[in-house]
Amino acid sequence: QVQLVESGGGLVQPGGSLRLTCAASGSIITINEMGWYRQAPGGQRESVASILSGSNTDYVDSVKGRFTISRDNAKNIMYLQMNSLKPEDTAVYYCNADVTYRKIFYGARRDVYWGQGTQVTVSS
Repeated sequence: QVQLVESGGGLVQPGGSLRLTCAASGSIITINEMGWYRQAPGGQRESVASILSGSNTDYVDSVKGRFTISRDNAKNIMYLQMNSLKPEDTAVYYCNADVTYRKIFYGARRDVYWGQGTQVTVSS
């Protein structure tokens, strides 16, 4: 099995910065696409940024130029550097990963996993 653990959320003033971290662990063979999602109170979960294993990235328009997604493939860690934060960025942020892992007895399996979420609050 695979676990994803996010960290780095918190309370920040408008214009401030935070860096989120997502660490993947378990019997991982390879991690394909990874991404960050967020869900504001009363809202739907939306994709914020994604990154392929070859470092191709994609962002939702509202964060382009402010957020940067990156990953360390050797450590199975993904980051989201968030700058110039706005109150509308307030949400629970979730990491997501498409993982191929070793099964307990034999073979491999590919599944999509989610972290437990980390709260980001942007407020003065």
